[in-house]
Amino acid sequence: MKWNKKFEYPASIRSSVEGKRHYEITGQKLPSVTTILSATQSPEKKAKLEEWKKRVGTQQADRIRDVSAMRGTAMHTYLEGYILGENHLDLTSIGQEAGKMADVVIQSGLKDLEEVWGSEVTLYYPGLYAGATDVVGIYDGKESIIDFKQTNRPKQREWIGDYFVQLAAYAMAHNHVYGTKIQNGVILMCSKDCFFQKFEVSDKEFKGYMHEFLRRVDEYYKIVPIVPTGEQGSGTKNEAKDE
Repeated sequence: MKWNKKFEYPASIRSSVEGKRHYEITGQKLPSVTTILSATQSPEKKAKLEEWKKRVGTQQADRIRDVSAMRGTAMHTYLEGYILGENHLDLTSIGQEAGKMADVVIQSGLKDLEEVWGSEVTLYYPGLYAGATDVVGIYDGKESIIDFKQTNRPKQREWIGDYFVQLAAYAMAHNHVYGTKIQNGVILMCSKDCFFQKFEVSDKEFKGYMHEFLRRVDEYYKIVPIVPTGEQGSGTKNEAKDE
């Protein structure tokens, strides 16, 4: 794995607008990729989420969500440190669990990462959306967007369509701004029991997810007004993770 800082990625301010994540980049306040995907979920997916909440109870659902989020953040921090060549030590119980998961991703998934253009970089499509990807570079010989995911239990490919849409959104933004031709996305996933999975999408299938995201963007802007550039939100510079 080698670094090639061939592109200059923008600094950003991450802010909340009516409780939804936005990025302020070059004077534009743009909704995040996950904000758009969340707002345009299918009725079936929303219904399944509500059924799960009812089944486990609201408090338990919130606890599972919060612990998963903390574990995911810790795993991402560990992996970012590895890619940057920096040591990261988190001795909390969640941190130790996440560290073991990250080690599995490193051993089983990052061996095919040949070249890194950027890690935890903000990407944006002017006037439409923004987000942050874990890694962009060359993976197994192909220009790729790579994202790390933690999960409570192993996933089947048909369950993670929105993850592929997310990768496609980042690729479109990168291709538009930097003139690249990224047509490959990689999900490196590890469960809390340290079961590793790699999911890859490319070429014609990847283009299909690009079209799906553009459809979702169109749907989003039909139901959510464009945020004026000067509107203020609470935010912190360079908080880039978009999960």
